[in-house]
Amino acid sequence: MSPSSTAFEDVAADLRACRLCRDAPAFGPPLPVEPRPIVQGSRSARLCIASQAPGNRAFRSGVPFQDPSGIRLRDWLGLDETAFYDASRLAIVPMGACFPGHDAQGGDLPPRRECAPRWREALLAGLPRIELIMVIGQYAQAWHLGRGRGLTETVRDWRAILDAPRRPRVLPLPHPSWRNSGWLKRHPWFEAELLPVLREEVARVMEPPAALTGPPSA
Repeated sequence: MSPSSTAFEDVAADLRACRLCRDAPAFGPPLPVEPRPIVQGSRSARLCIASQAPGNRAFRSGVPFQDPSGIRLRDWLGLDETAFYDASRLAIVPMGACFPGHDAQGGDLPPRRECAPRWREALLAGLPRIELIMVIGQYAQAWHLGRGRGLTETVRDWRAILDAPRRPRVLPLPHPSWRNSGWLKRHPWFEAELLPVLREEVARVMEPPAALTGPPSA
């Protein structure tokens, strides 16, 4: 089916009703919580965040990145909450749409492996105007870049990845979790070199189309 004006919304509605990882898990035990798939976007969106999976706070609220990670991510992007949650301009498509539960140490489990093969291509097909995809964390980077290198090496190679002849363009990022504060301190080039370019790219992509802004003043 070719994408229509409601293609993303239709797929997202089907995804929100999905119970695959609870009722018919293909990888390990069933999802340990009640599924609550979380996704954001629309056909007109030009920026996409390819994230990992919702955290516990997002799971409880039903809103993506409504937690300290979201505060840090919005600061990285230079966006306020209004712009960040504007589905007409910004899509959020996680590798796993549900909170995966906690591991024995209290950290989040990896995204459920049933989710991306079932839903990801259809969701992305419903976003035909995307110009830039920010791939956050190793799971999204493996999917979108097909790279076997670690997260640090991938993010360090951000210039070559961003400038590669692909459409949409891709920019790798670490996860904005506060658990990664040590990583950020050990790699100051991320804030000094990558973030200014990231904010410029985001500002450009998030601008309203020229046809909607009207002619310049005389």
